[in-house]
Amino acid sequence: MISFIKRLLIGRPLKSNELGEQKLNKTKALAILSSDALSSVAYGPEQILIVLVTVGVAAFWYSIPIAVGVVILLTALILSYRQIIFAYPHGGGAYVVSKNNLGVNPGLIAGGSLLVDYILTVAVSVSAGTDAITSAFPTLHGFNVEIAIAFVIFITILNLRGVTESASILAYPVYLFVLALFILIGVGIYNILTGGVSPELHTPIGTPVAGISLFILLRAFASGSSALTGVEAISNAIPNFKDPAPNNAAKTLMAMGALLTILFSGIVFLAYYYGIAPSREVTVVSQIAEETFGRNFMYFFIQGTTALILILAANTGYSAFPLLAVNLAKDKFIPRVFLMRGDRLGYSNGIIILGIASIILILAFQAETEHLIPLYAVGVFLPFTLSQLGMMVKWLREKPQGWIPKFIINTTGAVISFTVTMMFFLTKFSQVWPILIFLPIIVFFFHRIRKHYEAVGDQLRLTTCESSVTIEGNVMIVPVAGITQVVENSLNYAKSLSPEQIIAVYVAFEREDEKKLEEKWKKWQPDVRLVTLYSHYRSIINPLTKFVDTVEHKAREGNYKVTVVIPQFIPKKGWHNILHNQSSLLIRAFLLYRRDVVVTTVPYHLKK
Repeated sequence: MISFIKRLLIGRPLKSNELGEQKLNKTKALAILSSDALSSVAYGPEQILIVLVTVGVAAFWYSIPIAVGVVILLTALILSYRQIIFAYPHGGGAYVVSKNNLGVNPGLIAGGSLLVDYILTVAVSVSAGTDAITSAFPTLHGFNVEIAIAFVIFITILNLRGVTESASILAYPVYLFVLALFILIGVGIYNILTGGVSPELHTPIGTPVAGISLFILLRAFASGSSALTGVEAISNAIPNFKDPAPNNAAKTLMAMGALLTILFSGIVFLAYYYGIAPSREVTVVSQIAEETFGRNFMYFFIQGTTALILILAANTGYSAFPLLAVNLAKDKFIPRVFLMRGDRLGYSNGIIILGIASIILILAFQAETEHLIPLYAVGVFLPFTLSQLGMMVKWLREKPQGWIPKFIINTTGAVISFTVTMMFFLTKFSQVWPILIFLPIIVFFFHRIRKHYEAVGDQLRLTTCESSVTIEGNVMIVPVAGITQVVENSLNYAKSLSPEQIIAVYVAFEREDEKKLEEKWKKWQPDVRLVTLYSHYRSIINPLTKFVDTVEHKAREGNYKVTVVIPQFIPKKGWHNILHNQSSLLIRAFLLYRRDVVVTTVPYHLKK
């Protein structure tokens, strides 16, 4: 039944040689890896206006030069990540760049920030999309958490089916959103050029505004830069591209940069020219659409595709998180399970962990994650800054032909990214301070995991292992619950190994049961020694483990090995297991941690 449900949800398992078929072309890659960045157009321009409105509506003209600054930063980041793609074609993005050029700890800070950021991407995007849906249908507002969790489960299952299949489905809403905004911007600009929009709705550019300051402008710039989250995803996901992967990834990155520039600039310009003010009830994009088309089909088409893109922005996290986890796992900083491919050749453990972590976050914040957006943005700009610094160090160290323009690009990106990061800390410290606590904790755990793997490697390596002790013989201990076919099967197995001694051990709760078994045993297995242990507290584990420890201590002196042979019957049907006490599993669990004791299970399969 379980395998049938798994096949139904995820699909048939794929052979390893079908991996090439799971690679993405540029069209699909642009859709699933750019959804996070493109979706931020829905809230990035609004974040600028929210800061400027504190000064007054007259300050809205500053949104134009601020948007130019955001586009300059975007250009620097796009050009920089294009260089990263060719310099590090196996993916890893900011983590690999920082680790290789700045050191292990900066690399882990970048990697840890991005891992957390991708979890936030899923939680924030799905919650924002859910809000858009429940705003349109207020009767569903009480089910925000349930709807958000359902979307996370749906996207998780879709990604478990494979990168290509998820891209084929999710590409349509992304391109519909792009089409909708192109139509909105095109019609809006046409209305402006034909005089359909009154110039009195906005303050002319250059108008003096009382109360404006550099601090406010920098704060607005930092808030608007939240539109750049997700730009790094393509450099992390290079292995998902069809060959030549670096070339295709670079072209996709440039296409994403061009789309993001046009859409962001267009929305900021229309918001300025229409004199749109931010509102809690209605988004800026919604106001622009209503001013341009009225409440007709196009308005609802734009609103619908906006809600979809906000939800599907989560898919960027599903594409980039598993591949970043693979790079960290290869370096032994996180568990090796992240290296395993699933039935559909995706890194399914990373996908599942991301889905579970996102659901936990949604439950913890009741799908109201708006105040996590600043933390989410800092989690991106910190790796941005580190990756730019890393590339600067790389060019200074290697000095290849034509390195100076590349160095200038990375320096520009580093300065602006660092400025944005600092502005978030200065202006929204109450919301971003947790990063100062959880990042050192994450890096600490990275090092602890790496230390464990190194210790395991040292102990397993043949050249450094302790010299083996010659084993003179074997003492077999067989825990028994009575005289049964299961016990006989285990005793026969023990005898077949020709041990020096077999000891059957029976733990009795009643003295009468102890005497009865001893009498029967002498007649049934006279050649096998039976030891009975009386348990005062009705525990099998404590008396048995103490006995095993005693035998092992004596056996060690004579270079004997102690093996505990555990009889276990296997019911014909899986659900029958709940009808039995599973004492054999408990015994095995406790004995596995005894250093010099071998534990083996002898199964006896029931037929009915």
